[in-house]
Amino acid sequence: MPLSERQLDAFADQHAGQIPFDTSPRHLAGPGDARHVTHGLAAAGWNTVSDPLSAEIILASPDLRHRLQFAPQSPTSAWWRLRAEPTGTESGWYAEFGELVPAEVLAAFTDALIAPPSQQPDPLQPVTSAGWHHDSGGTARSPDSMCHIELRPLSEFHDRSSWHVETREPGHGEFPGPRIWHAYFDENTPAHLVSAFLSALTDRSPLQRGMFERIGHYRAVQEPSPLRPQQVVDAHTTRIKSLRAQARSIRRQQTKPAKSPAYTGTTQPAPRR
Repeated sequence: MPLSERQLDAFADQHAGQIPFDTSPRHLAGPGDARHVTHGLAAAGWNTVSDPLSAEIILASPDLRHRLQFAPQSPTSAWWRLRAEPTGTESGWYAEFGELVPAEVLAAFTDALIAPPSQQPDPLQPVTSAGWHHDSGGTARSPDSMCHIELRPLSEFHDRSSWHVETREPGHGEFPGPRIWHAYFDENTPAHLVSAFLSALTDRSPLQRGMFERIGHYRAVQEPSPLRPQQVVDAHTTRIKSLRAQARSIRRQQTKPAKSPAYTGTTQPAPRR
C-alpha cells in the first residue's frame, strides 16, 4: 500500500500541535515517531504484509528481499528487526534494534537501503569525526560514556566481525549499568548501512521531541527549539518526497530496456539483374 496523503496529514496534525524541544545527545533522545521509518519505506514502494488489525507491522521491499518487522509487544528487547534474504551474488543479513533507538537514527539506516553507494565506507569514520573516543580495537564510546560501539571479533560461529551498539546507564567501576537500548548488525550487514546508522547516531545536531514526549534517559538535555512545529512537519514531508523521487528514478533505470548494439557491418549492394 503506497503512502497516502491521509497518512501524511495525520503525521502533520500530530506534530503541528506539539511544541518541539531540541534534545541531545541523540542516543538519549528516546524513540520519537516510528513513522520516520515506516513513511520513508512506504514512499520508496515497500508494502505492508502484516495483519492491518495487529499491533505488529511488517513491511516488505518491492523485490521481496527485505522485510522490516516492528513489534511493540515483542517479549524480547528487540522491537525492530530487518532481514535480507540471500541472492545469487549477495549474502543474507540481519539487524535488530531496541525499543528506545531514536526513529530518526533508524530511518537513516533504512533510507540507505534505497540507493546503495558504489563504494563501501568505513563505518567508524563518522564516529571519530564526531569526537567520540575510539581505540584501535574497533571500540568507540560517546563523550558521556553511556553509548558504546563495538566491532566484535571473529568467533567459532562467525567468520566475520559483527557490530554491536549499546546505550547503558552509568555503571559502577568495571560493572556496566542496565541497558537502555541496543542495536545489532550481523557480520554480513553491508558496511554502508552500518555507516549510515552510526553517522546519524553520532551527529551532534539535536533531535526534536515534543513537550512531555518520552525520552531515553533523564540525562538528555532539552531546550526550546528555534524550529516551529510546521518546520518539523515540512522537513518530514520534504524527506518523503525526496525518497519517493529517488525510488522512482531507480525503478525507471532498472526497467529501462537495454539498447541494441549498433550494427557495424558493411551493407552489400543489391545484385543487378
